[in-house]
Amino acid sequence: MAEQHGHTPQEPADAARALAARRGRRGGLLPAALGRARAGTPADPGQWAPRVGRALGLPAAAGLGPVTYFADLATPHAERHVRVCTATACFAAEGGRHLGAVERELGVPADTAGPDGGTSLQTVHCLGYCYAGPAALDGTRPRTGTDLADQLAGRTPPRAPGIPAADATGDPVLLSGIVAGRPAWDGWRRTLDRLSPEDVRQEVAASGLRGRGGAGFPVAAKWAATGARPGTVVVANGDEGDPGSYADRLLMEEDPDRVLAGLALACFACGARRGVVLVRSEYPAALVRMRRARDRAVADGHLADTLRTGDARPVVEIVEGAGSYVAGEETALIARLEGARGCARPRPPYPTDRGLWGAPTVVNNVETLASLPWIVRNGGERYARYGTAEETGTKLVCLSERFVRPGAYEVHLGTPVRHIVDALGGGLKGGGPAVVQIGGPLGGFLTDADLDVPLTSTALAARGAALGHAGTVAFDARTDPVELMRHLWEFAARESCGACSPCRIGTRRGLALATAGTPPGPSYDSLARLMGEASLCAFGRRVPAAVRSLARAYGPELTGWDR
Repeated sequence: MAEQHGHTPQEPADAARALAARRGRRGGLLPAALGRARAGTPADPGQWAPRVGRALGLPAAAGLGPVTYFADLATPHAERHVRVCTATACFAAEGGRHLGAVERELGVPADTAGPDGGTSLQTVHCLGYCYAGPAALDGTRPRTGTDLADQLAGRTPPRAPGIPAADATGDPVLLSGIVAGRPAWDGWRRTLDRLSPEDVRQEVAASGLRGRGGAGFPVAAKWAATGARPGTVVVANGDEGDPGSYADRLLMEEDPDRVLAGLALACFACGARRGVVLVRSEYPAALVRMRRARDRAVADGHLADTLRTGDARPVVEIVEGAGSYVAGEETALIARLEGARGCARPRPPYPTDRGLWGAPTVVNNVETLASLPWIVRNGGERYARYGTAEETGTKLVCLSERFVRPGAYEVHLGTPVRHIVDALGGGLKGGGPAVVQIGGPLGGFLTDADLDVPLTSTALAARGAALGHAGTVAFDARTDPVELMRHLWEFAARESCGACSPCRIGTRRGLALATAGTPPGPSYDSLARLMGEASLCAFGRRVPAAVRSLARAYGPELTGWDR
């Protein structure tokens, strides 16, 4: 029976992928087509999404699936569409009060359109302005600051400061273009002329580089898993979902050539002729700059504009996301690129065996790729001398608005968190001890007593935290820990993809308990254990750990949640 349906028992059927493949992979055209149809209309998706699916030769349901999943497609879009950030750093800046002020100013409840269809308001996680929040996008125009509602009303001038960025290593890798002015493409021609794919793979293996998107998997090992088979694709994951981090936004906006050069090197090492960059929709400037940089790279001969060139230069496509945290997970990201709902898929098969349209697929984070030009130019052994023996290299750490000196800092892995918080960030505004969240909403919370921990995945995990994207959000004495707990569960419930029952039901139950404002009862233990052990992907498995970390940080105020 399995062979009759075109899959083996080791490769479970995926109905959406199989359908789209039979129709000439037209599902890959769905995301952009649905985005164009949604722009400027407050109408319910049921009124227009089926037509989009049928226009591409797909069933009507093919259009309805993504629009009922992705926030950008599900939310009404009026002529004026405002997106307001409700993620962790913006919550910490104003205790979440800015959303109510924006709703009152616009006269529109969150995630709806006004009765006249003139203005719509969407809540998002996050816009990448964690250093200056709270933040909003009025169309594609950013607004930041405590007077956010006044800016949207036109009573005060708009403010959207650039990302403060500084190197703390003395020899920047990721910031080598932004702070040192070093060109990104200078080693690419040498690579094509003098090096083999094996040479590049060996340098990256010697560097010890691990993925910077959160999982921390060795890059060279992921590349090797594809076997350089024909048709291999490399995807640059720029759908940076961790609230509190804006490293990918910084790189894509201020040094897009370095991201593309890294992608080209990854394609070369994997024998791939196709590259894809997925840019989160909440970063409109990054999308524009990545596309411009791609066009320049084609004009300059660094990238190909067709697969028929006969050389190793890849063809690169820039794709816009549609608003989903879980769609940053590699199997969910691939599902989104194929035009399906951005839900995580069971593994095996792994993407390196069967990924985008069944082809071997490598998914590398933007920050990971931005390290490659430096490594190939300077050598893997030199890179491996930075950081620690187990976790080599450098990392961009993003500090939130509550710090005296917020911004993105490049540091060596292993740098004490206290040095980052106090020496680089200047400590908390107004002084006093802070509770610090590291690694995004599924990371963990550290108190002042924990800050001597080194910035490594292993050391942070031992304290109940995580490295993740290394977004670092500070909370001061104004933060209500009960409201922060509710905020965490609200994020989890909203962003769960719903593909598995433990996460889908567990996050909703957790939110109900947190909203009630009382400690959970005995049934919570089994709920947390079920989510942690049986959820399909790391999202559901990490939520209980993040909750326990928050409860430990605040102690008696959250008694009962630390089980």
